[in-house]
Amino acid sequence: MGELRQRMLEEMQLRGMSVRTQETYLHAVTQLVRRVGKAPDQITVEELRSYFLYLTNEKKAARASVTIALCGIKFLYEQVLHQAWQRFGLVRPQKEHKLPVVLSVEEVRRALAVVERAPYRVYLSTLYACGLRLQEGLHLQVRDIDSSRMQVHVRGGKGSKDRYVPLPERTLAMLRQHWLTHRDPVWLFPARGGYILGESAARQPLCDSTVQRAWQAAMKASGLHKHATVHTLRHSWATHLLEEGVSLRLIQIWLGHSSLKTTAIYTHLTTKTEIAATTVINHLMADLP
Repeated sequence: MGELRQRMLEEMQLRGMSVRTQETYLHAVTQLVRRVGKAPDQITVEELRSYFLYLTNEKKAARASVTIALCGIKFLYEQVLHQAWQRFGLVRPQKEHKLPVVLSVEEVRRALAVVERAPYRVYLSTLYACGLRLQEGLHLQVRDIDSSRMQVHVRGGKGSKDRYVPLPERTLAMLRQHWLTHRDPVWLFPARGGYILGESAARQPLCDSTVQRAWQAAMKASGLHKHATVHTLRHSWATHLLEEGVSLRLIQIWLGHSSLKTTAIYTHLTTKTEIAATTVINHLMADLP
């Protein structure tokens, strides 16, 4: 599959897909080939259908995993093998409407306080303070911090879109102090041991798996039993802003959401707002006969 893999990689690069998307799509095709035992151009429609039934019924893959596999394989057949996808008759799994897990302000502080290693604690605190995605935080560079405007320039976010988010004063001071511990000219969060002899800058930022492990260890140490991931910090940030009266439209812009409908999910998570609304309703209805 070497030549076909290279062609698929080049087609994705030509379309400006992110490195993470390229890796995910290639992995999806590799898993298909391993399961069926044939080159992609030799796989029949029925074998493809059986593979997705295997993912759903036997492997019990999550909806998101099945959708990613479907998108990657669909890209291969349409853009590389030039076969019409419609004839395969495969559809995406029905979308699940689940509310994300959210931590309270106190719970966020409780978890961050027990992150053992300072670089991970600063990174996770920055993620929460600026509402960033995991990869957006990892790839922050020194040049992205605009202290004159108190903003962070998020480059190449989801959908390859740039945006600016507010930079809290406390976070700026924390980042400055953190930078003095490594003085890397490029990365705010350089990888440990990522320096090459004769070079002043690390080759890459922190690894995502290391910060995920640090967060899970902190959740365990804090005694919190919610199923919270690193991404929960972003959900919590948006919810807390909404509870404090920040415009939903502003939150949408800062999160980098294309649709306000996506951001509106946080209106279902704001307990403080619900309590205030209930108080208003009780007051209005108090003198009903």
